[in-house]
Amino acid sequence: MEFFLNIPNNKRDNNLTEQILSESDSLEFHKTLPNYSVSHLFELKSLSASLGCRSIHLKDESTRFNLNAFKGLGASYAIKKLLMDYPEISVFCTATDGNHGKAVAWSASINKKKSVVYVPKDTTAERIDAIAQFGGEVIQLNMNYEQTCNYAAEQSNLNNWMLVQDTSWDGYEKIPALIMSGYLTHFKEMEDSINLFDKPKVDVIFLQCGVGSWPASCIWYYLNRYEKNKPKIVLIEPQEAAGILSSFKQNERVSPKGSFKTIMAGLNCGIPSKSAWEIIKKGCDAVLTISDDDVKDAMRTLYKPNENDARIISGESGAAGLAGLMKCIKDPALSKLNEHIGLNSKSRILIFNTEGDTDKTSYKSIVDL
Repeated sequence: MEFFLNIPNNKRDNNLTEQILSESDSLEFHKTLPNYSVSHLFELKSLSASLGCRSIHLKDESTRFNLNAFKGLGASYAIKKLLMDYPEISVFCTATDGNHGKAVAWSASINKKKSVVYVPKDTTAERIDAIAQFGGEVIQLNMNYEQTCNYAAEQSNLNNWMLVQDTSWDGYEKIPALIMSGYLTHFKEMEDSINLFDKPKVDVIFLQCGVGSWPASCIWYYLNRYEKNKPKIVLIEPQEAAGILSSFKQNERVSPKGSFKTIMAGLNCGIPSKSAWEIIKKGCDAVLTISDDDVKDAMRTLYKPNENDARIISGESGAAGLAGLMKCIKDPALSKLNEHIGLNSKSRILIFNTEGDTDKTSYKSIVDL
């Protein structure tokens, strides 16, 4: 377990990514899609009492568009915007650990387009089948996630496919920014509950982090809406794939040096997204790594709730935010981090369940079904 404390400057820039984010009409677009509904915001009163917090709210993305994960928000919005500008696109391509690829295949299919999805060597058969059910051509490579992303980019250039990747690099920033814009929907959905106009009803947010696009969209939303009054934001990464923490330590984007052996498949990533990294540096308050055992404990906690709390089906990546919160509260070695973010008995916490049981076999073995 490692952590890094950041002093954010809470500034916004007028670069391409932030311009695209500021122009987002994602919520209005998503309301037009089949199976759209506002994902549920649960208050976990028994859990907050047992952990010693004032309140814990969990936004459950496992039901989003019947995809069992939140990624459909980003892919559908980006593909819609791309087809408005380039209606002749015939094939969309991406690299994925599972959920993003499924979202691209689904989004391509509802627009009657083809998709080619490359997956790393450790992607399970169940996650591959979930992509293929939407008509995606799935190709598994003997590579890790970062290498797979590079390969997908190369093949897209060779075959004149449109790459829809949720990470950015020099010369590839517009499409990842569109994906990040799509993610703004679930923050906008809370504007009548937690994200009130003048002041948020939340003090600390714990966000699981892969390449960084999703937490960066959250950071940008809260910076844009509340500026210096934004909640404290803590990013949670697997200890074996901690690209953001490694980059903070080096003060530049770097690939992590871990083993990339983790059950948190959706967070098992390499070098952070370029545009996401710039936003994260400005608005993230801390980064914390967790182990597979930490996230298993959180998955079981959500599946077997105390008293009247709702049962939440949360996958290995989906429960990472709660795992980070539980780690902060239970581990005395994190007292300095807790002081930095002001985590105490009066804290109002927000976490997200970003995926359900996307690998049902693994899920059942972890929660002892």
